[in-house]
Amino acid sequence: MTATQSNNVAPNAAEYGGDEISALVLDPGYSVVRGGFAGEDVPKSVVPSYYGVLPSGEERKHVYGENAIHTPLPNIEIGNPISKNGFVEDWDTATNLWEYAITSRLTNTKASNPMTNGLNEKTDELKQEMEGVEMQERPLEENPLLMTETGWNAGKGREKPIEIAMENWGAPAFWLARSGILSAFSAGKASALVVDIGASSTSITPVHDGIMLKKGTIRSSLAGNYISDQLRLIFSTAQPPIPLTPHYLVHSKTPVDAGAPSQATYRSFPAGTEPTASFRALQEERILTEFKESVVAVWHPGRLGGHNQHGGTNLDHARTQAARPFEMPDGYNQMFGVERYRAVESLFDAKMALSDASHPAPSPNQTLPALIQHSLSQVDVDIRPHLLANIVVVGGSSLIYGLNERLKQELEALYPGPRVRIFSPGNVMERKFSSWIGGSILASLGTFHQMWISKKEYDEHGPGIVEKRCK
Repeated sequence: MTATQSNNVAPNAAEYGGDEISALVLDPGYSVVRGGFAGEDVPKSVVPSYYGVLPSGEERKHVYGENAIHTPLPNIEIGNPISKNGFVEDWDTATNLWEYAITSRLTNTKASNPMTNGLNEKTDELKQEMEGVEMQERPLEENPLLMTETGWNAGKGREKPIEIAMENWGAPAFWLARSGILSAFSAGKASALVVDIGASSTSITPVHDGIMLKKGTIRSSLAGNYISDQLRLIFSTAQPPIPLTPHYLVHSKTPVDAGAPSQATYRSFPAGTEPTASFRALQEERILTEFKESVVAVWHPGRLGGHNQHGGTNLDHARTQAARPFEMPDGYNQMFGVERYRAVESLFDAKMALSDASHPAPSPNQTLPALIQHSLSQVDVDIRPHLLANIVVVGGSSLIYGLNERLKQELEALYPGPRVRIFSPGNVMERKFSSWIGGSILASLGTFHQMWISKKEYDEHGPGIVEKRCK
């Protein structure tokens, strides 16, 4: 559709920019895949990026969805098609996972094959009629698709999504957008410094006039999963060690006093049918996520390892603060004081990190203030004050209590001259789904219709058109 096309002319039935057809927005991440229709406030489909693998004879069956991966099925293994640095490692599984996210909530699933549903006899006539049906029934035949990508995605990682959308799903049009830019749009800003603290990585993305400044885009592994690792170390080094027993192992429990050993009856599994270590690790992560949401907080003012204005250490002062209670699935409960600050402190002060052989200590240049400082040093000096005045903090792990206040304090110490302003949605959904919401806004704009890459253009230029069109 061109900008000069008359509004009085009805769009072609195959037109991808018409008002009758809603575009789909798909935002795949390391933790969850978010999907929904453009123009809506929140994604209707939120599916875990993890999947289950079940032994089925000589083959291995993949299962997707919240219920499937959290049920202790015999010998279930848990995988993730996306690596911790944000790149897709298993494209076949990623395709199936994303298709599940689309068809389970947003579009109808493919009709079952009448030859195999047990309701029809397998005749040659029926077999002839069914030839080619799979090619006719595709999940996105009527919906353009906007997909998000990380700021550091490149090469095949950019071309493969349009191949999947056009060839596997039959999408009439496609667009690939950087998640940092979309997060800025969701905050109503064309220029911003986007700080996205997710599950596997933290990214800093400078956006100027709707364009990502690639030189200033950097990432760090200090994010939600890193905080979980810090909690594991805190629990394992406590005296006595704090148990981390997932829900599926607990049959029943008896209330106990704070700090007392748990009195629970544990569930047993027949030999050879126990869920694997990867399944247990995922279930432990659910406990740690709940702990982060309800107990963990960021210490401020000052650094936890520093001194306060009264001459004492902040660590000693933190021990006098009110503790927070938390109960484990097996009934063990404890009041957590300084530990709840210690778990997240190394996001700002690398010296406070806990480490062991399998969890090396981070370097000082991986902390949030250092990342932002490095990102700003890579952009034009004239736009730095404007970016500092428009810092957008998003991502599920940014919801930890006190994080924005501490980040503002650290940046004001680094940049005493310019004004530092942090914008962060108060609504949990807007914080978690910021890039999806930005994509929903972008794909629903009337002026965006002329931007789509059509199937015709894809057929003519191939997947390389993404590099030319989607900057």
